[in-house]
Amino acid sequence: MTEAKTSLKRTLVGKVVSDKRAKTVTVLIERRVKHELYGKIVGKSSKYHAHDEKGEYKMGDMIEITESRPISKTKNWVATRLLQKASLV
Repeated sequence: MTEAKTSLKRTLVGKVVSDKRAKTVTVLIERRVKHELYGKIVGKSSKYHAHDEKGEYKMGDMIEITESRPISKTKNWVATRLLQKASLV
């Protein structure tokens, strides 16, 4: 059979907030969740270090990151594709 195999790895979409490290970008993931007790919608955010082999992603870019094996102490994600280029201010 030649069916497309669905990946079990998680993917997230976020904004690059730092590209200062070599082969690494810091990606901010923002999500909106309902507060457990009060029911109000609140914004939560997480930062992930993602592997960027070629150094092609710059600050402000919207990218997709995919879960991978541990690459270093803090890197468990790989930058897979560019969704939106950073707009010039």
